[in-house]
Formats: sequence, C-alpha cells, structure tokens
Amino acid sequence: MSKIRGVNGVVLDLFDAFTEIAGRFPERPAIVHGGRAVSYRRLQQLANTLAERLGPEPGAVAVEATHTPGTVVALLGVLAAGGAYCPVDPAFPIERRQAMAAAVGCRTIVASEPGSAARPGLELVELEPLEDPAEDLPGSAATGRTDFPADGGPPAPNTPGAPAPRAAQGPHRADAPAYILFTSGSTGQPKPVATPRRAVSATVQSLRALFGLTSEDRVLQFASLNWDTSLEEILPTLTTGAALVLDDEAHSGSFPRFLRMVERERITVLDLPTAFWHELVLHLAEDGLALPTCVRTLVIGGEAAGPARLADWSRLDTGRIRLVNTYGCTETTMITHAVDLHGPEAPADGPVWDGTTRAPIGRALPHVVQRIVEQGELLVGGPAVALGYVGLPEATEARFTVIDGERYFRTGDRVAASPDGVLTHQGRLDGEIKVRGIRVDPAEVEAHIAGHPGVGAVAVAGATIAGRSVLVAYVVPRAGAAGRTLDADVLAYLRGKVPAHLVPGRITVVPALVHTASGKVDRAASHRRHSAPPGAAHATPAAAGT
Repeated sequence: MSKIRGVNGVVLDLFDAFTEIAGRFPERPAIVHGGRAVSYRRLQQLANTLAERLGPEPGAVAVEATHTPGTVVALLGVLAAGGAYCPVDPAFPIERRQAMAAAVGCRTIVASEPGSAARPGLELVELEPLEDPAEDLPGSAATGRTDFPADGGPPAPNTPGAPAPRAAQGPHRADAPAYILFTSGSTGQPKPVATPRRAVSATVQSLRALFGLTSEDRVLQFASLNWDTSLEEILPTLTTGAALVLDDEAHSGSFPRFLRMVERERITVLDLPTAFWHELVLHLAEDGLALPTCVRTLVIGGEAAGPARLADWSRLDTGRIRLVNTYGCTETTMITHAVDLHGPEAPADGPVWDGTTRAPIGRALPHVVQRIVEQGELLVGGPAVALGYVGLPEATEARFTVIDGERYFRTGDRVAASPDGVLTHQGRLDGEIKVRGIRVDPAEVEAHIAGHPGVGAVAVAGATIAGRSVLVAYVVPRAGAAGRTLDADVLAYLRGKVPAHLVPGRITVVPALVHTASGKVDRAASHRRHSAPPGAAHATPAAAGT
C-alpha cells in the first residue's frame, strides 16, 4: 500500500492523507479559482463521486488537463479509484492526443470542464458541478475570510461539516501506477512514463517538508498540467490543508498583471519555471520593483539558473524570500534534489552571486538514493523511481538499471559533487535539450520534420535566442521541392501535428548538412555552419507563442 505521513504522524495512503486533511479542515478552501472557493469537504465529495463512476481499478484514465478545478478533481478521483491519471492537453493536435491515449491503453476520458475540445474516441465521463447548494462557495477567496480554525479536528461522520466517506475501492498496491506522463522520444512518438503510487507518496512527504508548508499557505498552480511540476504544486498543498490557487492572470503574459494577482490572492509559495523566473527578475530589476510581501518561498527548476539573473535577484529586496533551486526528472518523480540559493535558509557562507557563479542543483532529498558513475553521470534510486516506459521494454532497459540490488534511473546528466554533498550540473551525456523547462529529444522533432514530403534531410539542435533556449532546425529540400517556401510549409505542418514545445523557434533551409566520418548527421557541426548570418539560405522564425 502506498504510504505517506499524515499531519498527526500516522503513515497513510496518499489519498487517505488528503481524506484526513479534509476531515480536519472541511470548510477551509482547498481550491481557489476566479474568486470562488471549493472547500476540502466539497473537493473530497467530488473526487469520491468520480471514483465511483470510474469503478475500481479503471486503468489509465485520460483527463483533459486545463487550469481549472475540474482537473484537480479528476486527478484525485482517479487516484481514489486506483487508476492511473493521464493528463492530455485539449490544445494538443488531435493526432497527438490520440497517440497518447492509445499508447497507454486509455478507455475513458474525464472532461475537466463543459464544452472542451473533441475527445479522441474514448468513453466520456463528466464531473459533477463544483457548486454545492449546501455550501457558500465565495467563502475565503473573495471575502478574505481568515478565521478558519488552525486545527478543527475531525468532525463526527454525520455532522453537516463532515466529508463524505471515501469511495469503497479498497487498498491499492504500492507498485500500481498513480499517473502516466509523456517525455520526448527519439522515434517521433512520445514515451509514456508510469510512476507508481509509492513514488508519489514518498516524494510528496519530502516536498511538504522542503517547502515548509502549513495550512495557512496559499500556493499558486502555475505549471502546465501535462508535466509533473504541476503535481509538486497540487499534491503537497492538498495533503497539508493549504489553499491551491488557480488564476487566469498567472498566464496573461503581463508581469504587472501577474504581480497584482499574486498580491490580490495572497500567494505565499510560487513554483516557477526558471525561464519564467529569469524574465520576472529582469522585469523587477529594470523597473525597481519588489515581489509582493505575501510571498515567502519561490521555487525554481527546469533548467539552469542564469548567473546574471541570480546577481539581479540578490540585489533586489529579496532577503526575506527563500529562493529554492530544484532538480528532477519525470522518471524520478517531481523533485529529487534541492538547495536554497538565497534568503533566510541559504547558508551564510554560500556562494556570492556576482554574475559569474554557476548555481548548484542541490542535495538529494531524504527519500532519494544517488550514485555518480562513469563520466560523472548521476543515477537516481530509491522509492521514487518510475516503473518504466509503458509498452517500451527496450527503452526501459536502456535507462533503468540495477546496481547492488538497488534500481536506478540513468539521468544522462553529468554532475560534480562538492565536499558537503551539493551537486552542480556539468552538462548532458546525450543530445537532449531543455525547452521551456521541458526535456526534448532532437530526434523526435527530426522524425516529425522528416515526415514532410518536401524534406530530404534534417538536423535539429538547441540554441539561445533572445535569452531563451529554443530548438532550431536545418532542412535540406528533397529534389523537386519548393525550397523557397519549405521553411514556412514545415512550420505549418508541425503545428498541426505536435505540441508547441516541439516546434522549432527557427527553421532554416540549407543546401546540405554536415556529416561525421561514419556518415551520420552531425547536429552540432551543422548548427555551427548554418547559424551564421544567412546568405543564400533563408529562415523562418516561429511566431511568438509557439
């Protein structure tokens, strides 16, 4: 049975930990969205109702992942039923959504909100309305009510404030998948990573302690629901009694609106992609601004923290805010390493952020076993290691290994350890690239581009454009193809097939690629040759927003 420690120290199943919190704080806001609140009592009722509709052990369940309370209800309902949550972004091209659902054998899809996009041929399950006639939903979110009891204790089962009993689905195996997320694959198809319930429980317990969460916190749900960063926002929050805040202004593209939202919603904990944090810090530094005083902890991760932005941050009025840098892989469940870079819990003798110092990725969290092997590669073991890639035994065997009886994931990341155990990232052993904090295998993008009838050869590499990590593609026209329009044709072709993070930021038509002595395309050399100011070759930049 999957375990996590509840607030009273008793070891609990993950969903039981949420149930205990719902019993202790039934009328506290669990989710705040659009000025309205869903209480813990109502959230548990909704999750249990969905679990009953799904039935016991429903297998992989697709969920339309949007920034709405319905997605959170669906996540909890699938966990309560003993199924595996499989988020699918309704904004993805239909072909991509169908491939994702088919890859993991989904038979059912949960609609997170009415009137969402077309479903890829699955049985549809809809949620109950969030509103509860017996409950005044505007509650604390709109009125600012803060007089909730710090610990009301569990109410009697038949009292009006008592949460509904847990759906009778029985105990779930610790090795049963809790969720399935997709990473980039070299064949052109995404690789589904199955994460067991024990991994989620072990990680959530560590993250509650890492973030120092209490029932008074208000945590912004910022990350895409397709990636496990969203789960590190959602699950520690809802197993602590804190409030999870979803707000459209978080994704408005305007830093002034974002900052006003943080202040209005009294956000205490932010978990942001490092790329977004870079731009936020630049905005604050250039305009002489400060983060709202309600923020106490800011967590970053997904890619390296830039030395220049760290220097800017240290010069701002940020000494009261914990800046926590984190590291992890989908295959090792959310976060495995963390370190305070700045703020009240950063070491007094830590690095000086002078614009040149490289930021470390941190120490292993309590549930993590680590090993550094040949070429400095970091291997991660312990209870949080994924089960593997669904339906891909060869890929699983290549990335997961057993050493001295412990199962490890080969991260492909090279690291160096300081005497006090803090790790610093030293690069990759393979060609994987981080784009918007998402791991991308260039071979997957190449496979999709090669499917265009006008492309004879292609190489995809990573580059930095305007301070952002992006993909760049170099394509050689097939004989007889219209080379002058090929870049725009390929861009339109990709947008109909793949998610935005797999669309290159620039596509350049070139006469030839560089090859290695063995005849393979040399991505790095092709990039060096063709990234110079173009002459006869021409390039089409992807529009902002891809």
